[in-house]
Order: sequence, then C-alpha cells, then structure tokens
Amino acid sequence: MGKDSVRLVANNKKAYHDYFIEDTYEAGIVLVGTEVKSIRMGQCSVKEAYIKVDGTEVYLQGMHVSPYEKGNIFNRDPLRTRKLLLNRFEINKLNGKCREKGYTIVPLKVYLKGNLVKVEIGLAKGKKLYDKRETIAKNDMRREQEREFRDRSK
Repeated sequence: MGKDSVRLVANNKKAYHDYFIEDTYEAGIVLVGTEVKSIRMGQCSVKEAYIKVDGTEVYLQGMHVSPYEKGNIFNRDPLRTRKLLLNRFEINKLNGKCREKGYTIVPLKVYLKGNLVKVEIGLAKGKKLYDKRETIAKNDMRREQEREFRDRSK
C-alpha cells in the first residue's frame, strides 16, 4: 500500500439521496489504536452520523466503529463522539454556512489514505420530496439508456 493509495471503507449513499452536496472537505479523525484496526478491517458505518461545529472545533457524532475483537479492555464505546481535524479557515467557513437556514454538514465517506484514516465531509442543503423524485426519475432514465445501449452493442 503506497503513500497515495486510497481505499474506501464506508460510504454514505443516503446523504446523496437526501441532500444537495455543495462543497466537500477532507478531514482527519482522532481515533484510538483499536478503532484504527477495526476501520482497517472495514468495521465502520456513517449512515446515521452527523457533524457538529462547536466554536472552533468540529465533532463527528453517531459514527459506528465496531469494537476490535482482539482489543479487550482497550476498546472504546462504538458510538463515541470523535474530533475532526480541519484547519481554522475551513472550520470558520463551515460554521458560517451552518448558521444559514437549510445548510448542514454530513459525512460522505470514510477511507484510508496511505496509513491515515480520513473522512470526507460535505456542506449540504436538504432536498425537498419533489427533488428526490426528480433525482430518482433521472437515475431511472440513465439506467434505461445504458441498458438499451448495452443491448444494441451486442
């Protein structure tokens, strides 16, 4: 595994369905040793997770990291709050946008970048029900066109 290699661990597909993602950021995450081992094995979920900006710090809440089976007493609470590592400019920008009506910050994916665990977070605006229906219709049309193209090319 090289220094620049990226391996996806967890993806939040529901975020793309429920929100318009306007901007994305890469953040480091503060973990303990057994959590890192568990994430390397793919034992992580960000489906119900959300991000909270508290003054000058950003926290990831609700991310589930399964306890490492050989971790015994060193395992931590699977749903504990974890601090995200962003620079001051990014935190201020996110904090300002979050105060606007309709904006939220959601985790999009967790991945390994070299030896580091990273979280991609997105500045998102909620979709209305008709927006979700429109997105589903577009995806269905795209899938149908791909199917037709595949059938014609055979």
